[in-house]
Amino acid sequence: MAITLVQEDGSGVAGANTYALPDIDADLYFEGHLYAAQWAAATTDSKSAALAMATRLIDTCWQFRGFRATDVQSLQWPRQMCPDPDGRRRSLTVLGWVGDNWLSSIIVPPAIVAATCEQARALLAADLTVTPDGAGVATYMDATTTTKYDKSDTPRMLSRMTEALLAKYGTSLESRGGAVRLSRQ
Repeated sequence: MAITLVQEDGSGVAGANTYALPDIDADLYFEGHLYAAQWAAATTDSKSAALAMATRLIDTCWQFRGFRATDVQSLQWPRQMCPDPDGRRRSLTVLGWVGDNWLSSIIVPPAIVAATCEQARALLAADLTVTPDGAGVATYMDATTTTKYDKSDTPRMLSRMTEALLAKYGTSLESRGGAVRLSRQ
């Protein structure tokens, strides 16, 4: 069954499920992409499903600055009071950012659309949502064989390029932070 895409255009669309459309935004994005083979070979239904899933992953795995622009919107964008990282009219003080250099609350930034396209391409190439067998568990051979849990080999759901495109507007929720065991000898 084919998915019907409803694009968020910056007006806070209720029921929106994508930031990009395959025949408009994504095809234009991939015209200048060196590694677009997976996108070009995919069917329209696969492209649509990949864009909807990419949007879902981005909204789930990323914490954007600011807050939602409307109460009815389905997706994280548009946003109010999200700093414009490329703007010139602000300065950092001890009290925080000073100035009125916010992104418009009636847009979805082009980098968000590009990140959606990039994540869709990555999803067409491989299932990034599944954790491979054995990931997160390491067996150490020492005086006694021990099994320890180690998440350093657990793959991320967002591709590195997607994260790079989103980095201007927030932070990843897939953080690898946390406690690290210190071993002294």
